[in-house]
Amino acid sequence: MYVMVTSISTVEVALSVCSSSTEPRPVQLCVMLQCFKRSSLQQPASCQRTLSALDSLCGARKPYSEVIDVSWGDPHRAGVKPLSFVRQVLAACLYPELVNSNKLPVDVRQRAQRLLGQCAGGSIGSYTATAGIAEIVHRVSEFITRRDGGAPSHPENIFISAGSQWALQNILKVLVNSKSSPKTGVLTPVPCHCTTTLSIMGLGAVVIPYYLSEEQGWELQVEELDRALESAKGVCNPVALYVINPGNPSGHIQRRKSIQEVIRFVSEKKLFLLADEVYQGCVYGEKSEFISYKRVLAEMGPPLSDTVELASFHSASKGFMGECGMRGGYVELINLDPDVMKYIYKLFSKDSCAPVLGQIALDLMINPPQPGDPSYPLYNVETQNIRTMLVHNVKRAFEVVNSLPGFCCQPVEGGAFAFPRLHLPPKAIQKAKEVGLQPDTFYCIRLLEEAGVLISPGCEYGQKEGTHHIRFCIMTSEVMMEELLRRLTCFHTQFMKDFS
Repeated sequence: MYVMVTSISTVEVALSVCSSSTEPRPVQLCVMLQCFKRSSLQQPASCQRTLSALDSLCGARKPYSEVIDVSWGDPHRAGVKPLSFVRQVLAACLYPELVNSNKLPVDVRQRAQRLLGQCAGGSIGSYTATAGIAEIVHRVSEFITRRDGGAPSHPENIFISAGSQWALQNILKVLVNSKSSPKTGVLTPVPCHCTTTLSIMGLGAVVIPYYLSEEQGWELQVEELDRALESAKGVCNPVALYVINPGNPSGHIQRRKSIQEVIRFVSEKKLFLLADEVYQGCVYGEKSEFISYKRVLAEMGPPLSDTVELASFHSASKGFMGECGMRGGYVELINLDPDVMKYIYKLFSKDSCAPVLGQIALDLMINPPQPGDPSYPLYNVETQNIRTMLVHNVKRAFEVVNSLPGFCCQPVEGGAFAFPRLHLPPKAIQKAKEVGLQPDTFYCIRLLEEAGVLISPGCEYGQKEGTHHIRFCIMTSEVMMEELLRRLTCFHTQFMKDFS
């Protein structure tokens, strides 16, 4: 729509047209209206009604042209490109005629043909078995065995689901008795991503918080688990311990000794162990290494390896894959009673099956191209580029954030987020109280409004009383990360000055 602004009446007609239109407000009109506004400063008072309408139509001017959204752990949303091999196989599965063309590498077509052969009717539109496509479940089992240095994994203990959180919620349903008195309790880390805490509370259970030690690099300390368990006496009946490794949002990675201590703790206290390990492929620290709870438990030997009940979760949404929208994850269950396993099977059955595209994405994650395969050179380049980008982003975020007055960020060893602590001036805290906001929420809203950066406040994830944090995703392009840090620096400097 193009409108020549020649008079107040023309402007009013244009405003009327735009207000009633279902189409997006045209940029050309806003530009012309702003020009009219500047030229109308000396016009009669009758102009003011029209001029005030201009503001509501065109919005307030901002010093940025787009919002940088790093509030999600969604790599593709944040500018990370999907892996070519993954998308090519998915494309061939969606449109099988590509299997017989020469437009895709041979190994891509072979993989797609193999996967389609495992689908009923040769179509990804068909239902699968409750636990997932049998061949993919077997390959998940083989992947776990390789990952854990030969510690055996059994396909009958694995359920593929519509994302790891979906699997976690099903296991929580087994553990939580919504009608019991006192209520069921689950020990949960602080900080912790809010989807898990909401799931626990939604099932009628009690979240028993245990605090990770920020000063010790977000270390999980058994003494704190003891304190949390003691605090639950008379309040609820603790049945499970939930751990996240690598941490979200903390970014820490547990050492073998720490995992061993946790395993002994749950054995002594007779707790079910829930291990969220979805960021296991995201490790950045030079001396950091991901070790699964399943592997440590197996290596500790009997009686622990035969008695500790464990559910471990993984997902195709995280890591280099970043296929969040595909909804593919799995849970492996260890040492559960056969009757309980039957009940869990029924729970998963109510959802028919996990999305087939998600199952395929999971298969591609655990069985990527190997040296010698036609797709390997490109796959290797793409994954190495992502790794280099993430290492750069972690280093830059750590350097820049820690250089700003009032910020303190622990090293990010793994995961997808930085979670720096924010020491706010008393005046800023008081202003937040006046407007009815948590101080770090107040900070994040100001950052969005003034700098166009969308991040999350620490209060969403839990934090010690009197402390404040922010969380932002580091799984983004280097260009976006640099722009994010530039905007954050400029905003923070002015914010601290305004409230000093």
